[in-house]
Parts: sequence; structure tokens; C-alpha cells
Amino acid sequence: METTTPQPVCAQEALELLNCAAASPYDRDKCLALLDALRDCIAQKKVKKFSLAEPSSMAPAVAPKGESKP
Repeated sequence: METTTPQPVCAQEALELLNCAAASPYDRDKCLALLDALRDCIAQKKVKKFSLAEPSSMAPAVAPKGESKP
């Protein structure tokens, strides 16, 4: 049986807004609409605060370039 990790609250809306902000050319009207969608999700789900996962919990540790493990 395959287990899936639950998606964080309003993750899709937040991801779409971040990708919009990073897009070139920047479409301010589209991003504002996505911001409104994120705000609606936050209000609906009663989110108080967001936080990012610690990098060590998301991916295996990788040695920086130029450094090698003995």
C-alpha cells in the first residue's frame, strides 16, 4: 500500500502565487487575483501562520561543491 503525505493547507494557492511572482513577464493582475485566492483559502481554513519545513527533513544532505566526505 502506498502512503501519501498530506498537502499543506492552501499549498496549491501559495505555489501558484509564488510561480506567478517569479514569472517573466510579470503579470500583476494575474498575481493579484492569485493573492486574493490565497487570502480566501486562508480565511476559509482559518490559517493563523505558515512555516517552512526544515531543509534537513525534506531532502537528503548533500555536501557543498568542493567538499567531499571522507
